[in-house]
Amino acid sequence: MRDVGIGRVLVAALHQGIADQLPDRLEFYENWLNPQGLRDGTIGLAPLNAVLSFLRTEGDAYEAVTRRAGAYAGDWTVDELPAWHGRLLAPMPSFVRRALAMRVARNLVHATYTGSRATVRVRRDLGGLSIRSSIFCGVRDRATHPLCYFYASAVERVLARLDIEASASLTACQAEGDAACHVEVRMGVGAPVEAAPPVGAPEAPSA
Repeated sequence: MRDVGIGRVLVAALHQGIADQLPDRLEFYENWLNPQGLRDGTIGLAPLNAVLSFLRTEGDAYEAVTRRAGAYAGDWTVDELPAWHGRLLAPMPSFVRRALAMRVARNLVHATYTGSRATVRVRRDLGGLSIRSSIFCGVRDRATHPLCYFYASAVERVLARLDIEASASLTACQAEGDAACHVEVRMGVGAPVEAAPPVGAPEAPSA
């Protein structure tokens, strides 16, 4: 059985991120992210940790893969929102729309791994997502750079898809010794919005 708490959206997004950024290494990573397990939702914590451990040895490709995976997870999360969600947000004041969109981002964290705890805040044009026990940052030795790029990319993508101009950056990471991972989000006119998903982007994994 799949470990309780490992979200299908996370393993599917990582698989696709590896396929995009490290296609020559995909067969190696499919020793753990195997297609049958992806279809059945039976990939658990041990194989996922193995994948993340090997990814951390890939140099700059680690950030590229996890950011790409975060963008996919953000897309799929918005795609799965009920149709009324967009209609509800559209007429609301910008502050309310931003707060509700950040809640969607918070729910994405829980959907990837239920062992993580996330909180959000929004103050005018500045928002924040704090994550404790990130699945990406459970390392023995202190890292020399952040490991939770996935969440910064996912947050930015969720907000872009919900028509909120925003840019996200990592300002703290548990892997570097901080108490929690923190994504700072700047919203409003002038903040970059990621381009629309490319034609032929993979569909969301089945629930």
